[in-house]
Amino acid sequence: MNAFGGLGGFVLRRALGALITLLAISVIVYVVFYATPGNVAQISCGPRCSPEQVHQVAQQLRLDDPLYVRYWHFLEGLVAGQDYSTGTSVEHCSAPCLGVSYQSGRQVLSIILTKLPVSLSLVFGAMVLWLILGVGTGVLSAWRRGRISERVLTAVTLAGTATPVFVIGLVLLIVVCGEFQWLPFPQYVSLTDDPEQWAWNLILPWLSLALIEAAAFARMTRASMLETLAEDHIRTFRAYGVGERAIVGRHALRGALAPVIALNANNVGSAVGGAVLTETLFGLPGIGQELVHAVNVVDLPVVVGMVLVIGFFVVIANAVADVLFAVADRRVVLA
Repeated sequence: MNAFGGLGGFVLRRALGALITLLAISVIVYVVFYATPGNVAQISCGPRCSPEQVHQVAQQLRLDDPLYVRYWHFLEGLVAGQDYSTGTSVEHCSAPCLGVSYQSGRQVLSIILTKLPVSLSLVFGAMVLWLILGVGTGVLSAWRRGRISERVLTAVTLAGTATPVFVIGLVLLIVVCGEFQWLPFPQYVSLTDDPEQWAWNLILPWLSLALIEAAAFARMTRASMLETLAEDHIRTFRAYGVGERAIVGRHALRGALAPVIALNANNVGSAVGGAVLTETLFGLPGIGQELVHAVNVVDLPVVVGMVLVIGFFVVIANAVADVLFAVADRRVVLA
């Protein structure tokens, strides 16, 4: 009962910390994008807006109000929704309201929800691959320590860490799709439309993103495995004649997984950033490609909304990882 209570308190603290972090991110993002020097209405609306549109945007942004009042209205829109004037009518933006695109006139949340399945397909599919490749390589490298195979694996993981994701993606496109024509050039197909084509068209993007992240996992798993294999209880197992494969697979790996869980959350966050390049390279219509387009046309509400959503996923992923880490190692709860 005490252990459960301790874990429950830990979860509440992490949830409160995540909420405060999200609030801080919203403040920073709003100040950075909406307190810029120059004509904020013109920057928000974009270079192609007419003077009438710029004036309408200035009214929507309440530029005559102090910055903290404008931020409060922005926060109010996230919690309770907000009304926007379209010039001829008033449109209600339901909570969580991230604003309205000045280029397309669509609500930002609607744009994000349309693109989100593509990005989630990319990130979580790649996550499965980097866990399999990274953990497997790390375990094998620790098990074969001091041998030629271990040195080769270490060199490969170092090369993977140092190689940018777009370089790996380009090489895969040239070799797999161009030179040998093993696969067609990726063209996103929805999972609900055709699951088989969905997977085939995402193999190369998954590999491009997973190979980078797997290198970090391999190094972390190897270091954690070596530390675990040197502990007293592992030496006791060896003294009692337990086989090396059973020690590595059943006992050492279990103890080495706790830091890997924490690393996975950080990798999910960095993978969201890597997805911007991956989606642009492979032409996937996800959040990353939409963010690049919004930056190019200076559609500020879409940029702000995308940054907030990406920050939300990173914070939540890290909070979940902290809880899983505490479940795997109860000493974290008592720390």
